[in-house]
Amino acid sequence: MTNSTEASRPPTRVHPTVDRLAAYSWRAIVITIVALGILWLLGQLWVVVLALVIALYLARALDAPARWLRQRGVRPAITATISLLALFAGLGVVGWLIVPRVADEFSTLGPTLTEAVDDVERWIVEDSPFDVSRADLDDLRAEAGTAVSGALRSSSDSIVSGTVAALEGFLGIILAIFATFFFLKDGPRFQRWFVGRVPAHRRDVTQRMGRRAWATLGGYLRGAAILGLVEGVIIAITLTLVGAKLAIPVAVLTFAAAFIPIVGAIAAGLIAVLVALATAGFGAALVVAVVALVVQQLDNDLLAPVIYGRALALHPIIILFAVVIGGALFGIGGTILAVPVTAVAVNVAVEAGIGRGSADEAGADATRPADPPE
Repeated sequence: MTNSTEASRPPTRVHPTVDRLAAYSWRAIVITIVALGILWLLGQLWVVVLALVIALYLARALDAPARWLRQRGVRPAITATISLLALFAGLGVVGWLIVPRVADEFSTLGPTLTEAVDDVERWIVEDSPFDVSRADLDDLRAEAGTAVSGALRSSSDSIVSGTVAALEGFLGIILAIFATFFFLKDGPRFQRWFVGRVPAHRRDVTQRMGRRAWATLGGYLRGAAILGLVEGVIIAITLTLVGAKLAIPVAVLTFAAAFIPIVGAIAAGLIAVLVALATAGFGAALVVAVVALVVQQLDNDLLAPVIYGRALALHPIIILFAVVIGGALFGIGGTILAVPVTAVAVNVAVEAGIGRGSADEAGADATRPADPPE
């Protein structure tokens, strides 16, 4: 009796929603494992990856003169050689004009910042309305140093020694130069090879995605350089007018910090204020702080939308999270590369969506019956 009752009982079924969630869950787990594996591999090959990215930046910056030479019939190898030699010559001239003047000032920048930080700490302990002891500030400084050291750690969580870092840097520069040469020389051939591996019905969309990515990278580099130059010049003039020292080193740091949106601007502004505090007093530091804040707001609200256009049409919260995630995964290099990588990915995804919509419309037009003749 019991066996017949159990045999007639209908089998237990999983609710469709649970079944669907389970199906998506295991797929998400697999995708996450693959993504973590890719990130781990990139961390192990970070020197090579960074060299290739630098080469890509240089190739994008030299794309206009290289294309101009190719259009005039110059052979690809000669085009790449002339472009690189022009880059080295330009860097040499800039270094010859700036480095001797700035080298001595850069050597005093570190002690000046240390002196400014000591002044701020002394004010907090002795004159501020906050109940903060010297021991608390010492603990905070130690934690900040630990955090900075953590940001400089390699993917294997070990501090890279100076000799290894120098060797990796030298090899990275050599690799970047060779990669830049071949990007300039064989870039169009690389593009044709890649597009040729794509199915025929997706080649047009793929080409548009590549052009969009290339334009986005160029817009980012051009925009960051222009904004960094504007901000650096204004900060340098302000430091000079208020009687502060080290205007040129701070301007150089401000220019470099422009390639790290939000975080770079905050760091550069803080350095400028500290330098003014240590070399010209509290009033000068207050003036520099106000000017830096105004310049940042004008750049973000007026200049950046015009200069970047849609190349970096990202919400500030996306940029902030991209910078934080990039720094957490790959340290300082990840912080620098986070925004352009995110911008390229977003713009390529948008172009892919436009291409998919165009393809769907084309397919619908092809299957729609023709209108009857009038």
